[in-house]
Parts: sequence; C-alpha cells; structure tokens
Amino acid sequence: MKTIQDNDTDFICDINAPCFHMLSEPELHLFKESNTQVSFRKGENLTKQGTYASYILFILKGVAKQHLEEKEKNYNLQLLIEGDFVGLNTIFEDETYSYSSIAITDTQVMLIEKKTVEKIIRDNGSFAFNIIHRHCTQSKMLYGAIRNLMYKQMNGRMADTLIYLSKEKFAPYDIFTHLTRKDLADFAGISTESAVKIIKSFERDGILQLNDKRIVVKNMEQLQDIAEKG
Repeated sequence: MKTIQDNDTDFICDINAPCFHMLSEPELHLFKESNTQVSFRKGENLTKQGTYASYILFILKGVAKQHLEEKEKNYNLQLLIEGDFVGLNTIFEDETYSYSSIAITDTQVMLIEKKTVEKIIRDNGSFAFNIIHRHCTQSKMLYGAIRNLMYKQMNGRMADTLIYLSKEKFAPYDIFTHLTRKDLADFAGISTESAVKIIKSFERDGILQLNDKRIVVKNMEQLQDIAEKG
C-alpha cells in the first residue's frame, strides 16, 4: 500500500460518483479533510476479514475481489470496481470487516474516516438514501449467493458465475484474464477440478469459447437456461 499525495501525478481530483455530488460545501470540506488516497498493488489486501474497521473504502481505479475466508476454503462474493464502496456494513452494525477484499489489478482507493461518513449520513438525506440503497443491493446479492449454494447443482452455480462475470460493467477490465480457474471455482462454491470440467463441457457444447484464461460466452441464452434450472 502506498499513500498518494495531492501533488502526485496519480492523485485523482475529480470524483465523479453521483453520491458525492449530493454533498453541501461544508460536507465536501469535511470529506476532503478526512480522506486519504492510497494505491494497492495487485495481490494486496484492501480489507482483512475480522480486523477493526476505522475506514470506509471507495474505489477510484482498478478491480478488487471480495471474499469470505474460511479455514478450508474461500468463497468469492463479488468484484469491486471504480465507484464501489468497501465496508459499508461497518457503518450500520459491525466494528470489524465481515469479509476480505484483495486487489486483482493495481487499485487506487480513498480511505474515508468512518465517523465522517456516519455524520454525513445523519445530516444529508439524499446521501443517506444513496448509501442505504447500495447497502441493500449488496444484501440482495448475498441472499442470491446463499440461495445458489443451497439449491443449485454445480452446473447451475458455474453458469451463474459466468453470467455474473460477463456483465457489461466488467467488459473494460478484461476480467477473465485476471482470474484463475480457482477464482471461478470459489465464486461457484465448488472445487477447482469440478470448475475446470464444467467449463470444458460448456466449451464442447458451444456455450463458451476458451482462449487461454479468456472466456467468451457464445450462447448466453443456453447458459441462462442452465443457471435457471440449477
């Protein structure tokens, strides 16, 4: 992790996230006084599950992977890209991070003091609505992940994973080149060996096209059918 000063060439001045446009001048000043920009290299942890959370993170550039750490196996929850917050749950309930997040590309973030975010949420209804909406969206995603693990077979889980990673918002990052087959397996909650076999079977069926680590979905309708049937 490297701290970025406001006179460095990597410093990002113009934060385009809509939620920050809702802040008043005094709130913007408070916000600017309580944030630090830092750069993480690929493979470095942005947050560590179980550690004390004094900051909320906001991703300015790059891609990170959010995952749960267990003794025998990790479970990948989602990818985090420019414009995403990390650690919102610590505002409302937890004193520690409930998950780990790791940079899968070089990633630049803002560390925002949690007490500052809490104060602005109390004082600014529009900003609070945006934060709550984001938190609810993440909760909905987690419920979906739990449902998939409980009720879907391995093929359905892998189909869901590939559909998620093929979303248009990830296209600029060439996501599959940054993920191993183990990463895909950890999104689906299956073994790496099973993930490789399923991906190869999808290729044989003409659903996917494989080129080294790159995966291109050739038949999204069929993949969605597999995901829905589980």
